Amino acid sequence: MINTSQRTSAPEIMDDFQMEGDTLRQTLDEIAGINQLLGGNRITVQGVRQLLQSIPVDKTVSIVDLGCGNGDMLRTLALKCRKEGRSVKFIGVDANRFTIAHAITLSADYPEIIYHCTDIFSAEFAASKYDIVLCTLTLHHFAEAALKSLLQLLLRNARIGIVINDLHRSRIAYYLFCLFSFVWGLGPMAKEDGRISILRGFKRKELIALAKTLNIVQYTLRWKWAYRYQWIISNL
Repeated sequence: MINTSQRTSAPEIMDDFQMEGDTLRQTLDEIAGINQLLGGNRITVQGVRQLLQSIPVDKTVSIVDLGCGNGDMLRTLALKCRKEGRSVKFIGVDANRFTIAHAITLSADYPEIIYHCTDIFSAEFAASKYDIVLCTLTLHHFAEAALKSLLQLLLRNARIGIVINDLHRSRIAYYLFCLFSFVWGLGPMAKEDGRISILRGFKRKELIALAKTLNIVQYTLRWKWAYRYQWIISNL
């Protein structure tokens, strides 16, 4: 039986920011497809809507997506904001140049989205300001010390708030993913990284403890299908 009592420190293949090629492109697109199929994107969309409830529609806001992958999350939000008549500047951030290039290609019809190849622990990113920051399947990539440093930075620089959408570390989730990846025919990289991602995910008590450590008071934390946590932090 797989042990989920502690977060694993095993690296994911995708953590290599120099990686490029067809395998990476396929994996990025497979991850986006899984998020669409299992409703993962909806969790982030709901979080953004909650934070924007008190913001006038005619006020332009900036939304940054950390670890943006192929940009699917930003394109989903852009379409919804177009329908609502809301003016939003979207910024996708990823440390892998090949990933950013792929996202730019897929987002050719979305002038409201720009992309930057940036290390989120760089001085350049630390100096940037934005209204809302998204962390969709991003936080689990970091060990606790880096995780705390990143959240402290986001708390300082996000004017409206933070939307976190990440994995619930669960034995059931692990075995369900193994079954799903077999049935869906995922590629080897997506299968391997998917299993590790779940083992790098979080328990509810760990996120609550993190909130206490960082003195985060204004937040909601909800469990969502498929074995995700939606953590919405307000800075207003």
